Amino acid sequence: MKKFIFTITLSLFSMAGSLLAQNASMEHMAMDHKKAPSKKTGNTVYPVTGKIRTYYIAADEIPWDYMPGDTDAMTGKPYTGVEKLFAIRDSVRIGKVYLKAIYREYTDSTFTYLKQRPPELQYLGILGPVIRAEVGDVIHIMFKNNAHIPYSMHPHGVLYEKPSEGALYNKDDVNKNVDGNSVMPGSIFNYVWEVPERAGPGPNDPNSIVWLYHSHVNEPKDVNSGLVGPIIISARGTTKPDGTPKGVDKEFIALFMIFDENSSWYIDQNIRSYCGRNDSLIKVKLDVPTPSAILSILESVHASTFLGLGFAAANFRFTINGYSFGSMPMMTMRKGEKVRWYLLSLGNGINFHTPHWHGNTILYNGNRTDVIALSPAQMAVADMIPDNPGMWMFHCHVDDHMEAGMMAMYQVLE
Repeated sequence: MKKFIFTITLSLFSMAGSLLAQNASMEHMAMDHKKAPSKKTGNTVYPVTGKIRTYYIAADEIPWDYMPGDTDAMTGKPYTGVEKLFAIRDSVRIGKVYLKAIYREYTDSTFTYLKQRPPELQYLGILGPVIRAEVGDVIHIMFKNNAHIPYSMHPHGVLYEKPSEGALYNKDDVNKNVDGNSVMPGSIFNYVWEVPERAGPGPNDPNSIVWLYHSHVNEPKDVNSGLVGPIIISARGTTKPDGTPKGVDKEFIALFMIFDENSSWYIDQNIRSYCGRNDSLIKVKLDVPTPSAILSILESVHASTFLGLGFAAANFRFTINGYSFGSMPMMTMRKGEKVRWYLLSLGNGINFHTPHWHGNTILYNGNRTDVIALSPAQMAVADMIPDNPGMWMFHCHVDDHMEAGMMAMYQVLE
């Protein structure tokens, strides 16, 4: 009897061991399939479902023109009045071109060839590459810092482990950092962002929503230097082969942002390059018009007294996608198309905006309207079925923002 019990017990232990070994083997196979990243490498995560979405993005330093051309597209006339306050380049004004850092997409890991935007996407302007995914996917970004300042890529909404957070804080040392929270000049880091259900559309959302990504080493200076872009996430199984959401004919992305060039990493370099002087920023700030000159300028340009006239004030650039005074390339759609608008804002405490569409209306949060409110770092989605052909104004309805150039146009064709 004892021998029988011993045999049964031994058999049970053997079966248990076999099951544990099988379970461990299955877990190992699952981990091998998923290949979860180690804490400090940011290796690719391979999803059980969905796709790997790979992007090659660099931070590049380039001159950026906030007002391309010599005419105000809203009026069709040469820059006059208030526009001149932002266009003039002299010893105390930088003008309309600034050195900035922006995100740009490349074709492969050699970072040799830029991925060119087609004409219909030129309106995206200063925005970084549009990153797309649907729920269940994993976003893999090879990021190269071509700038001379440490930068990163910090995403909103998606799931990431610490090395792929892209934000420098707590005990991190900018000069000793080895992960994606501060990528040194000339270095490359692979970011891994997963797209779980909570990163996708919610119960009251359409089938695609928008998130921001931006540099977060020194967030205020990085963002004002130009490093910001959009992430569009669609519900599981709702994208076309090109990654755009089903049921949508056209998409447009608009970043309403006042770039504070005084807070940019490049302000001193811009003073040297465009003002032709080596003064410190503080000294240049003091070089402002006298009270009598201010009154004279206000009368001649019919400017609001809210708008400053000195050096620092001229460095606040009121833009949509980095363009002012209607200079943004035209956004074009057709009557009856399903058009989705992704609205973004970012920046300091004056970046409260009210995007407004002339000529047509939108559905936003189930409500019919033609103007919505955006706070700094807020993201919103609105749908439009244009029924009114023509060329229409698209602008911030805060009066001084509009006066300072936060205006663009869109066109509805028959």
